[in-house]
Amino acid sequence: MSDRLRGYGAVPVEVPTIAVEPPRSPAQMDRAIKGLVTGRYGWIVFTSVNAVKAVREKFAELGLDARAFAGVKVACVGESTADAVRAFGIQPELVPTGEQSSQGLLADFPPYDDVFDPINRVLLPRADIATETLAAGLVERGWEIDDVTAYRTVRAAPPAASVREAIKGGGFDAVCFTSSSTVRNLVGIAGKPHAKTVVAVIGPATAASAQEFGLRVDVQPETAAVGPLVDALAEFAAARRAEEEGAAT
Repeated sequence: MSDRLRGYGAVPVEVPTIAVEPPRSPAQMDRAIKGLVTGRYGWIVFTSVNAVKAVREKFAELGLDARAFAGVKVACVGESTADAVRAFGIQPELVPTGEQSSQGLLADFPPYDDVFDPINRVLLPRADIATETLAAGLVERGWEIDDVTAYRTVRAAPPAASVREAIKGGGFDAVCFTSSSTVRNLVGIAGKPHAKTVVAVIGPATAASAQEFGLRVDVQPETAAVGPLVDALAEFAAARRAEEEGAAT
């Protein structure tokens, strides 16, 4: 993301707002991965790159590799997550064709069919704070869900005082939020961005969180992914520059 911003001539400053930690107890995740090996699941649904990473780490710990996915269909919430799955040597069967979100995934997810689907159980490894939308939607489509905490997301340590002052004082031209938790956590560890700061969000859920905190959303790409977010911000900046230059003449 930072490289893409630099490509447009921006000067990115990365401020971590989330730290990822393992679940408090490994037992639930151990059972889920063993269930993959024994053919318990018809599908596994990945909702983030961190979920893929958590499963890969558990595989390494248990001495497993991608062969454990034999016979299991893989769904991913978006292209970034799908890329992480492909890096594991697996081609996902389902990535949303429309909105890259839980709702977009549900729109494309097939209902359970007892003729074509010999196994009706879906493994959903995800963050401890994930919403219930996806699990509830899959149950409505006739699937049995094993909703497993694969990792915990915790608030990162506050950034340096100079960065906090720049965030609140308008020292940054723009802020890019890539999830709802980055909005909540940034406000928690550094305060709200200045009113003149351009606010760019990755998708509708993140936009809603920003608005809850009283932030004005200026930029939201059509596709909820990092690349389109950066491109949309660059387009917004170019349009604003052209507007200011026109006003000056």
